[in-house]
Amino acid sequence: MTKAVCRKGRRQVLAAGLGALLTWTGLVLWAAAEQPDSPPSPQADPSRACLMCHGENAPLPAAGIVHSSHAVLFGESGQGCTACHGSSREHLGLAEDGTRPPPDHSFGPDDPSAGINATCSTCHAGQVAPHWQGSVHEFEELACTDCHNAHDAAGDPALDPARQAGVCFECHQRERAEFMRPSRHPVASGGFASDAGLLSCSDCHDAHGSATVAELNRMTLNETCYECHAQLRGPFLWEHAPVREDCSTCHLPHGAIHDALLRQRPPQLCQQCHLAQYHPSTVRSGTGLPPLGADPNLLGQSCMNCHTAVHGSNHPSSPGFTR
Repeated sequence: MTKAVCRKGRRQVLAAGLGALLTWTGLVLWAAAEQPDSPPSPQADPSRACLMCHGENAPLPAAGIVHSSHAVLFGESGQGCTACHGSSREHLGLAEDGTRPPPDHSFGPDDPSAGINATCSTCHAGQVAPHWQGSVHEFEELACTDCHNAHDAAGDPALDPARQAGVCFECHQRERAEFMRPSRHPVASGGFASDAGLLSCSDCHDAHGSATVAELNRMTLNETCYECHAQLRGPFLWEHAPVREDCSTCHLPHGAIHDALLRQRPPQLCQQCHLAQYHPSTVRSGTGLPPLGADPNLLGQSCMNCHTAVHGSNHPSSPGFTR
């Protein structure tokens, strides 16, 4: 066999081997391209281990957490569940007795409220300061999770104006009953479509505390009322003292059995201050009876039949808040 023939044979063998190698390499690259991306490791994604048990289709799902605002924000920052619950390394394994230790921060009903609130305040301190310390809710040892649901994918009910009152009514049962009276402020409580545009508790109150009585949003009750009833703010040429001092002198803030949320119906309401002996329609005039010569058309009438501008008047002929 000549050298030329040998070289030709070797070239054919090398070419065949190179072709097989290229074919095998191409198949490997194609297979790798067809395979889906492998999930990140627990080190790269701290929440991956949590979702094995607490994902949507897992044995112990944390309702809605995957689609909640907290999951989105912490997912973008790479923190995940550990941002609130801590590293919880012991929780990832079983104890010697076969039980699973709780997370570092479980936010359970038996956890101290101070610890829960301290965890939440690492991000939300600016939203609850400066009046949380010493507030009614802080004094009652409420935790943030007593009102707020951090895992709710549909949004936190306490922050939803249409559902907020339902959260508040879980504790404030007396106020719930007041809002069922015939005359009441229109507060949304069921999250229904008909609740759109109605009031919520936070329109008047700050659940995180304020420097006022009843945790009001404004410095006084009247300033709170004027947020909606600006036409009654004044100043007026003729002012009615109870109106200037406190709206609740005559009105109940949540609901009443009398029209316009009045504490009593006229004339009894007015006669708390005005004992009008000269009005034939008065109920308590000393004798208890109107004079015999009184106009019968005035008997039993409301004070507002004549005194229409009871909140104040700028009319020069209205020192008595009359027409």
